[in-house]
Amino acid sequence: MRSNIVWPALALSLCLHPSASPAQSARPTISLDEYMNATAITAARLSPDGSAAVIATEAPNWKANVFQHDLWLWTASAGLRPLTHSGSEQSPQWSPDGKWVAFVSDRALPGQPATDDGAPASDADKADRLWLISVSGGEALPLYTEKLSVHAFAWSADGAALYFSATRPLTPEQKETQKNQWKDVIRYREQNRGDLLLKLPVEPALARATRVPLPLHPETGKAVASPELLPPGAQTLASSSLSITQIAPSPDRQQLAFVTGPVHERVENPSDFEIFFVPANGGEARQVTHNHGIESHLVWSHDARWLHFQVGPAAGFIEGPYKDVQGRLYRMDPATGKIQRLGADFKGSFDKFTLLPDGRELATGLTGMETQVYLVEDDHAKKLPGLAGSYTGLASARASSAILFLHSTINDPTQVYLASDPLHPDRLTALTAFNPIFAQRAQPEWQPYTWKSDDGRAIEGVLIFPPGKKSARHLRMLTLIHGGPDDADGNRFGADWYDWATFAADNGWLVFRPNYRGSSGYGDDFMLEIAPHLVSKPGRDILTGVDALVKDGYADPNHLAIGGYSYGGYMTNWLITQTTRFKSAVTGAGAVEHAANWGNDDLTFDDAWFLGGRPWEDPGLYQSEAALFQFNKVKTPTHLVQGGADVRVSYLEGVTMERALQSLGIPHTFLVFPGEGHGLPVNPWHGYIKVREELKWLDKYDGK
Repeated sequence: MRSNIVWPALALSLCLHPSASPAQSARPTISLDEYMNATAITAARLSPDGSAAVIATEAPNWKANVFQHDLWLWTASAGLRPLTHSGSEQSPQWSPDGKWVAFVSDRALPGQPATDDGAPASDADKADRLWLISVSGGEALPLYTEKLSVHAFAWSADGAALYFSATRPLTPEQKETQKNQWKDVIRYREQNRGDLLLKLPVEPALARATRVPLPLHPETGKAVASPELLPPGAQTLASSSLSITQIAPSPDRQQLAFVTGPVHERVENPSDFEIFFVPANGGEARQVTHNHGIESHLVWSHDARWLHFQVGPAAGFIEGPYKDVQGRLYRMDPATGKIQRLGADFKGSFDKFTLLPDGRELATGLTGMETQVYLVEDDHAKKLPGLAGSYTGLASARASSAILFLHSTINDPTQVYLASDPLHPDRLTALTAFNPIFAQRAQPEWQPYTWKSDDGRAIEGVLIFPPGKKSARHLRMLTLIHGGPDDADGNRFGADWYDWATFAADNGWLVFRPNYRGSSGYGDDFMLEIAPHLVSKPGRDILTGVDALVKDGYADPNHLAIGGYSYGGYMTNWLITQTTRFKSAVTGAGAVEHAANWGNDDLTFDDAWFLGGRPWEDPGLYQSEAALFQFNKVKTPTHLVQGGADVRVSYLEGVTMERALQSLGIPHTFLVFPGEGHGLPVNPWHGYIKVREELKWLDKYDGK
């Protein structure tokens, strides 16, 4: 069900925000069905000559109980049209000649039994393979039929091959030995296998895809994946004991850079995340970084003189001992391994960057309420002219100065825009027009709000008012706390189960979104002040903000509620032990203690830094900063949600909190979403039900 998607025949010119539409009072508020049906843009890539763009989206498929992932093609002559239709395509990349788009999909192979939504009929047949589709038309083709799931991929500079990484496959003998010796026993670390870095020539792979049928299962007679370990013609360039998470071939075709990560996907040691070089023809991989940061987004300069990358936000520190700071940009001389920090005079948090054909670097950077575009040259970052709101997702072209942006505001859904002059991101042409329903509904108004915490530190947040009530006083107020903690709320669009502030405003709540200490966009010092008092210090920031809003007459002290998810859930769980002023609370995926959470969390190294060490190194701090040990003070009716398969914050943290509330006789409910991880990525109905029930809970205890 995707009724909010439109396919514009022509691009829309945009130099300023659209003029005001009819009065808010003349338009209805948005419904939950409309709000949760929003289409999200997950990627946008510009063709090498800048004449076309491929756009990846995610939208709920309510009938199939899944999220649908599609690719769209934009051209100046034809506008936007669907490129794929199976609903499972992600991570598009253009071929260097602009004729093909490579992508990752777990769709069924041609001739393989499939479900109605195009997935393999058997889970045993699923694999995230590499596929190609011609932009001139035709069906997508798999580059191989072997059961290899892609972790990362990249085109060669000449387009003749694709490089990709995948878990080292087991031979039939190894599989049989494992089955006989271990049965269904999980060897928690020992059975982990690292990755192979493979090179696959494109032309012969395409030829095979058009003529070679799948083998048939000897018993069922149905088509199955190839039993071979590696695709025909694939060359192994390197082997790693770790996972390979990004690949960047050098433009001079001499070498490849790649980034590693842990096979088990748990951030236990920053040394698992490093940059390596390997010769283009294969050989011994050479590690070139040794630090406490998580490097990402490798981009070569066009002359192969530099390898650019970024760290963060909140992904460690490459310039000394581990700490979580804002996003930073770097470049490396591949000959010497020497690293230079770029844009060091920028006091905010860099998000993403891209390189123009002439070598100049553009980056998006968050300061306060907005993310804008900056020209980065050596130590300096110059803000470029831009529209109010938030820019993300920069993408440049190899042979064109044009550049793609994503842009949004609190009330304007994220769209893809093209700038013909990269130094003028204020002069944009819209390529997409997803989610038009939001412009047809009454929209909330907003403003920044600043107050002083108990130690005099200035804190900023966002106030989102019900439509037409910006001048109203003594409103019922929901304090909705962002996750992270390194995230920050501001002038950007959100419409999903996690970011539902505008929907709460549409339902009569003044929504307060505090950017407490630990948030990005306010300087490294502000971000670092959260440690080691992980919840108590930002908790005081939030409570002093609530007090200030009551004192200033915005909020009615008799109608206060609080909520959040992930770190926002941590904070909600803590704050209901510190005050009884909130009439209700809605919390999700938030820990109530830190010792078991350190052991279960997939970001364990980060947790230990926040709290000054591992649990036995400062047990007093682990206890004093935990909500569980102060639950005797809780009086607030609380609604909990948790993903049943969450490894970021264990489902058992929710179970522990529910038991505490039950034993205290505090009104509560606990919803568990089966099979869901931390981001509820599996079934859109889970997010829908989450928001529906949270609003019901808030209204139930509001005391109107």
